[in-house]
Parts: sequence; structure tokens; C-alpha cells
Amino acid sequence: MEMGSYNYKMFGFFNRKFKFSETEPPSDVKEAFARYSVTGSHMSADQLLRFLIEFQGEEWCTLSEAEGIIHEVINRRHHLTKLTCHGLTLEDFFHYLFFDDLNAPIESQVHHDMTAPLQHYFIYTGHNSYLTGNQLSSDCSDVPIINALQRGVRVIELDLWPNSAKDDVHVLHGRTLTTPVSLIKCFKSIKEHAFDTSPYPVIITLEDHLTPDLQAKVAEMAIQTFGKMLYYPESGCLEEFPSPEALKHQIIVSTKPPKEYLESKHVREKGNASPGERDSSEEDLAVELEADERNYSDQDDEDSDTSEQKSGPLGAPEYKRLIAIHAGKPKQGLKEALKIGIDKVKRLSLSEQALEKAAASHGTDVVRFTQKNILRVYPKGTRVTSSNFKPIRGWMHGAQMVAFNMQGYGKSLWLMHGMFRCNGGCGYVKKPDFLMKGGPNNEVFDPKVAQIVKKTLKVKVYMGDGWRLDFSPTHFDSYSPPDFYTKVYIVGVPLDTAKKKTRVIGDDWTPVWDEEYTFPLRVPELALLRIEVREHNVSEKDDFGGQTCLPVSELKPGIRAVPLYDKKGVKFRSVRLLMRFQFV
Repeated sequence: MEMGSYNYKMFGFFNRKFKFSETEPPSDVKEAFARYSVTGSHMSADQLLRFLIEFQGEEWCTLSEAEGIIHEVINRRHHLTKLTCHGLTLEDFFHYLFFDDLNAPIESQVHHDMTAPLQHYFIYTGHNSYLTGNQLSSDCSDVPIINALQRGVRVIELDLWPNSAKDDVHVLHGRTLTTPVSLIKCFKSIKEHAFDTSPYPVIITLEDHLTPDLQAKVAEMAIQTFGKMLYYPESGCLEEFPSPEALKHQIIVSTKPPKEYLESKHVREKGNASPGERDSSEEDLAVELEADERNYSDQDDEDSDTSEQKSGPLGAPEYKRLIAIHAGKPKQGLKEALKIGIDKVKRLSLSEQALEKAAASHGTDVVRFTQKNILRVYPKGTRVTSSNFKPIRGWMHGAQMVAFNMQGYGKSLWLMHGMFRCNGGCGYVKKPDFLMKGGPNNEVFDPKVAQIVKKTLKVKVYMGDGWRLDFSPTHFDSYSPPDFYTKVYIVGVPLDTAKKKTRVIGDDWTPVWDEEYTFPLRVPELALLRIEVREHNVSEKDDFGGQTCLPVSELKPGIRAVPLYDKKGVKFRSVRLLMRFQFV
């Protein structure tokens, strides 16, 4: 490790030295080097290849790749472009293991089967994607939409409202103080940035509060902006969802189709009301739902499922044609809506509370529904600060679109980031087979049934480094080096949930813990490994020192460099842990 010292002058009376002593490689690293280097002084490309295949489990690694690693490490450490020695010393080898771009904990490329129908995937989904902050008074902008797309989010939600003159379309959170952004600006930004980080389709979910004339205007905007990027189903309503592979570089619109006729007395009575009066807000209905559990029907389905969209006999045919994924609400109760004996596939939206209630009463019906259709789960309306809920309940019931406030904060968002580090960060994660297939008697996965342990994960936390490079010398403590400890969590089905904590290492910028933990896992396919480093304070709340979340199903075995992120999910430049993962 690169070491040095800082001088700190306090009140002009004394100098305090923050010293960094040279950190030795952990004993496991020394033993691995001794085992594979043979001579004990240098590890050749052949020997490194053996280490990568046998110890790190990288069975497909080649000799040329091992040679490339050696060349890169020597160049970084010694600034030599021409190798004078064709091998790694123990120190070189130690540094190599700490380079997270060369020795990452998970696969960085797309490697899941991308040819199955859309409902076979968890899809990275945003909620109120246009908000810059809280749900009540923040500005609406295309900037958070761009940020979400560049993070890999594949589902963007837009709330559509008439402007004051009723001649244009604004995007804003209705009945709040949020300032609007124009729909055309959002569309143009989506077109420009949709495929910055992933080639797989972007789905735009619309919460529509528009008249037929404005719906027609939306259709015109979309057609002119996206052109050939727009996906149109040939039949007007899909009988089967296409695959992410088949929909590469395409834009898909999802909302409730406009009504063809004013068939509802409720609509006739309220036909002259303003959109804001006609439609109950997500927040209002969330409160109603908590007070009245009416069949779990979740009448606060925000994606225009409560909108009594007015359409004349001709409606807005261009707009209707745009809608590739039809959304709907449970009209006769959720249990009825979950019946899968339908000839067309659809999307259903539920609030987090409605899913919780449905999961408690008929969870297997939810799972069965998601084997053919798409289920979207969104935050309850009382989350006005743009906080989020724990996503695992949605995932273990097969919900493809667990919608999150990506502009928000907190540990739940870290879990979302972790799940969608899967599959090269492309925004589509293949669901486990047990969520998509029935058993011999057509039974489906029941999250409430206790499973047997499938595999056991052993996690060893060796050490950490990089804080002295990314933080000021006095960030954690004005008078001494920091006192770091690491917390290790398993987040998954209830019986898999676990938490461990290392001891505190005092006064050290490069803490060495060398502690190992064992986690028996019943549903490893849905488990996430959440890691958080904190700095111990006696009199105050412990300081945050970094975090990450990794999908257990994607963990590479062996000794790995694990980069850490700040509270917002932005990767630190230098902070990382050295860890070992083993499946037994």
C-alpha cells in the first residue's frame, strides 16, 4: 500500500503526526503467493493463470489475460511500459488484489440470457423520475431523468398534466407545489440519454391526466421525438411480451389505454371537473387505503388507473396505438385481477402497502400473476421526503418493476443499487427460475414457506484502505487517526437475514480485521450482501466511512477488491476493502 504521513498543526502549539505504517499482506495472500509462485520470489503469467483458475474460480481465464494483468500492474506500480521482469513480486501481487478494476467482486459484463420475455426480468425502475428532491415542493426537471438513465435505470415515470392554458403538456407531481417541466424536454432528454449505459429497452410509464386532444399531442410529440425508436405492437395489445434482446435500443410506452366511450355514470357526473378534481392523488389515496382495506384493490394505482380519461367516440387513436404495455387496475378486487386466464398480457401497479396486504393473504397468486404479466410496486404517498421501502418483498413475489425514488437516499436505495449491479449493470436482471416455473402440480414459489439451506457463503473481511486519499486528515477525528469497523449484512428472505460486525481497529487509516463470517442461505438467488464501514465515536454518532451492496448470486469466489460508495451511491475514488468469498 502507498504510505506516507501528514503533519497537522493544532492551535499553533504542537504538531500532530498522522502516521501510516507499511501494511503487510494478510496471511492468506502470503500463502496464496507462496503456493502459486513456486520460487517464492516472483509469480509468472503461467503461475498467475493457475491462481486465477484454481483459487479465484475464473475457469475461462487465458494466458494472454494473465500476461495483460502482469503488464498493467507493473506499469501502475513501477511506471514501466517495457517489462524487465515478467512476473509479480509479493508486493505487486498484493497491490493487484487491491485493484478493483482488475479484481472485481462481480462480473462487469452482461451474462444473463436476454432472450426471454420481459416478465422474466427484474427491471430497474424509477418513481416520479422528474423530481429533483422531495415529493411536495421540489423542482421538476429532466436532470434526474438523465441521471437515472446514466445509472442504468430502464423505467422512467412521467406524470402528465395540462398546462394552465390547456394547450400543452406539463410534467409535474399533481396537487403539489412542484414546479413543472415540459414533456417535450423530458422526451428529448430520454432520447439523447436512453442508451448511454445500456442498450436494452427504456420503458416510459405515464400517469395520464389529459384530455383526448392533449393525448393526441403527446402521441405527436413521441412520434416526432423518438421516430423509429418507438416500439409498436402489431396487434395493438400484446399477447406475449418480447424479450430485452429483441427490444434493444427501443422506447416502450406503458399506461392505461384511454376509454373509447363515456360509459361510466361517474365520468358523466364529473366530466366537467378539472383533472386535479377528477383524480385522487397518490398521497390522498394512500391514506384512504390505510383507513379502508377495500379488497386490497389498491385504487390509488398512480399510472392513470384512477384517471377517468375522457375520450369521444374516436378517442385519440394515435395515443392508444403508442401504448405497448397496457396498464390496468383491479376493478373487482385484487384477487380477481390476479387471475391469469387472460389472452392479453398487462401491467398492474400496487402501492407498497397493497403488496404487503396481498402478500399476506394470497402471495402465491401474486407470484403466479408475474409469471405472465408485469407487476409494478411503488412507494406509498406518505413518503414525501422521497424515501423508499425495502424492495425484497416485491422481488420475492416476482414483481418486475419495484419503483424507487432514485433521487432519494437511504439503505433501501443502496439495496436497489446492489441488485442492479447484477448482469453488468444493464438494468435487466433475469429472475430466478423458481419464480417463473411451476412445480409438478402447478404449484408456485411460496415466500412464506421455509426453505432448506441451499448453500453457505463464507465472507472474510481482511482489511480496508483508501480513506487517507479520499478524506482530509481530520475528517473523522481532529486529534488521531480513525477507528474503523465493518458491518456485514445479508438481506433476503426473512430466514436468510443476518448481521455481523468486526471489532473496532483504533487509530489506523489502514485497518486490518482479518475476520470471517458464515451465512447459511435458503434463497441465495435473492440475497444481497450489504457492507458498511463506520468510524467509532465515543460521545457522538459513529461516522459513515463507505458502503456497498452486492448480489450474492454474482459474487466471484476468491480474494477480491470491494470498492465502497458514498451515501448517495457515488463510488469513492480510492476507498476499498480486501475480502474473500467462498461458497461451501
